[in-house]
Amino acid sequence: MSAGWLGALADFEARGIPAVLVTVAATDGSAPREAGTKMVVTATEAIATIGGGTLEFRAIEIARQMLAGRQGPALRKFPLGPALGQCCGGHVTLLFEPQRPDLFTVALFGAGHVGRAVVQVLSALPCRIRWFDPRPDAFPDHVPPGVEVEVTAAPEREISGLPDDAWLLVMTHSHAVDLGITAKALQEDRFAYVGLIGSATKRARFEKRCRELGLSDAQLTKLVCPIGVDGISGKHPGEIAIATAAQILRLREARRQHLRLVDESAA
Repeated sequence: MSAGWLGALADFEARGIPAVLVTVAATDGSAPREAGTKMVVTATEAIATIGGGTLEFRAIEIARQMLAGRQGPALRKFPLGPALGQCCGGHVTLLFEPQRPDLFTVALFGAGHVGRAVVQVLSALPCRIRWFDPRPDAFPDHVPPGVEVEVTAAPEREISGLPDDAWLLVMTHSHAVDLGITAKALQEDRFAYVGLIGSATKRARFEKRCRELGLSDAQLTKLVCPIGVDGISGKHPGEIAIATAAQILRLREARRQHLRLVDESAA
């Protein structure tokens, strides 16, 4: 039995990609593969095989329908006769198990000392990190699993490709680049968090420039600057990283509790 499905499932989980694990749960009579055979299906890929043919095609179709409809696990029995156009003649029972990683996306702009420290801390959390910088040599040779390095000459253009409710951290080597990213993120007004490294003085300067660019006071209230939980004043990259991670976790938990209450009140 190939273990390719296992590595694929772990990779999809690390990258926050929903998938369905399809397992041959039981067979009765002649069947293309034995019980325990597995396949992993995402919206765009199918890894490993449960025997090919119409049965596999139908299993992939069902798995993708489950992902689209957010369905739970299910058992399905298939006759391998004329209905599926397969000559085996037996029956196969398939177990479909949707896997939806509870990951949140962090978009980190800047690969300096603080950015590197932030990646080391956040990579231990259940999140997907997209790490942007225009300087390819600024990134370390090795990055933790779940971190995607993206070299881009215009980081602010990457904002539109980020998912809704992403958590943004802006800490590049340039105040001008920081401003472009921050203004664009606040203008789109769809992210869970827009954090800018710097002091209260830097925040005041950025607010002034953002107003000149047409941003409203309501949009500017979404800016978090300085970043990090209160009570940690250290400037060491590791201290900033831990304080920032703690702030994101605290705000994320508060956000989840709020959404839970909204759902309960609507039920």
